[in-house]
Amino acid sequence: MDFELMQESWPKLVGAIPETLILAGSSLAIGFVIAVFVAIARLSNNRVLSNLAYGYMYIFRSTPLLVQIFLIYYGSGQFRDTLESYGLWVFFRESWFCAILALTLNTGAYTSEIIRGGIQSVPWGQLEAARACGMSGFLLFRRITFPVAMRQALPGYGNEIILMIKSTSLASIITILEITGVAKKIIAATWSPVEIFIIAGGIYLAINFILTRLVQWAEISLSPQLYRDRKSIWKMLFAKDDKPAVADQAIH
Repeated sequence: MDFELMQESWPKLVGAIPETLILAGSSLAIGFVIAVFVAIARLSNNRVLSNLAYGYMYIFRSTPLLVQIFLIYYGSGQFRDTLESYGLWVFFRESWFCAILALTLNTGAYTSEIIRGGIQSVPWGQLEAARACGMSGFLLFRRITFPVAMRQALPGYGNEIILMIKSTSLASIITILEITGVAKKIIAATWSPVEIFIIAGGIYLAINFILTRLVQWAEISLSPQLYRDRKSIWKMLFAKDDKPAVADQAIH
């Protein structure tokens, strides 16, 4: 194990963290907006709209992200003339925008199902109570349905955030110098993959550790009663009780 190489390399890998976070953050932000509309379309009574949303979700959830990146980055060159006529080639010729587009469409498909499940889990009684108060349409969705749905979907969405951080490593395939891209560049010069990937893996681990704690904090803040219930259940299951129960005393 070359510790001197690790000491020299870790500042370069740490310097690539902003690139990784910007790539993941941009994709998650845009993908979340797309996911909300796709989830609503999936729940729509309009069969055409629902089928289109399902088709998008099915395609991007059923194909590998790496294939999607390759198709967007290399495949867009097949339509260069058409893209230039619409002024879009300036984006598709850049690997950065192709990576963001692929990651955005991918996370949008997965997040739409998470949000759809959250919406469907909203208690019917709360919706009926809101309608009894005079709420309807967009107001009902904004004040009741969406906030409750997001509280329900937060654990699942937290997993999607972690997966997206790890998925940014695939962007290195199309020459983007995020953490994995910088690691591959150092490895090509030093021929020491183990030391470099240990550092890279540790950086991803640290980022995801912080993110899991932030998601947990948000979950506790939004639903403190559920956290208290989980603690009481944990204590009930694993607490040591040396004294016999009242019912057992009565039997004996």
